[in-house]
Amino acid sequence: MIVNQEIHQRADWRKSTRSGDSNPNCVELAPVAGSFLVRDSKLSDESPVFSLSQTDLTGLLRTAGNA
Repeated sequence: MIVNQEIHQRADWRKSTRSGDSNPNCVELAPVAGSFLVRDSKLSDESPVFSLSQTDLTGLLRTAGNA
């Protein structure tokens, strides 16, 4: 599900510390009401935002870790 702009702007976005400050090619996560929002960090507030359940986020992270 794509999230509306108001929720997107109020979210507490976090980026992995492994990506460092100089690497904009990351995703950011924000916990919201039992789910997680995901966006492209290089696009910031202009990025599409997707809402994932904890199960879906875990699957995404496992898949990304094996890539």
